[in-house]
Amino acid sequence: MLQASGIAKSYRRGPWPLSRTRPVLSGVDLTLHPGEVVGLTGENGSGKSTLMKILVGEMRADRGTIAHSGRLGYCPQIPLIYDRLSCDEHFDLFGRAYGMTDHATAKSQEAIYEELGFQRYARTRADQLSGGTLAKLNLGLALLADPEVLLLDEPSSGFDWDTYQRFWNLVARRRAAGRTVLIISHFVVDEDRFDRILDVRDGTVVAR
Repeated sequence: MLQASGIAKSYRRGPWPLSRTRPVLSGVDLTLHPGEVVGLTGENGSGKSTLMKILVGEMRADRGTIAHSGRLGYCPQIPLIYDRLSCDEHFDLFGRAYGMTDHATAKSQEAIYEELGFQRYARTRADQLSGGTLAKLNLGLALLADPEVLLLDEPSSGFDWDTYQRFWNLVARRRAAGRTVLIISHFVVDEDRFDRILDVRDGTVVAR
């Protein structure tokens, strides 16, 4: 479903002319297969989020190649929302960006409201949502177009226990449907929920 080869990325730190280049990723190879749930762990600053941003095209790698089949869904660690728009308006906006019909958008958002349990906030502005409900909206926008590959950066941060269980039930259904899910986590619990767990370490990805 997705294959990355030789991904490298460095950042320049400090003011010119004293700035230095710090390598973050140095030749990452990663293959995601249909119907698997993969965990991606690593220390703070190891490059987990950088790698995911490169995989979805938000950031350009210094070198390396990426190929994927099907649509990508991306849930960033910090929600990318518009404060003055309601949840319904966010789904409408993202549905249009995905090229979905109004009917397909409405059907998908109703399913997402049901799966994650926040239907009552459909007409609530984003700046009036709690942190947990905002996290649900952030995840819901990534799910809207039913992507073949779902990339999630710390998606369950702020979830209560009920939503946490809903989230894993949703992930299990996507696996059963042949979808692929990559989940970044600072640390992994419930290891049995994953097919594989990978560590970002010393600029590369290694299997645990």
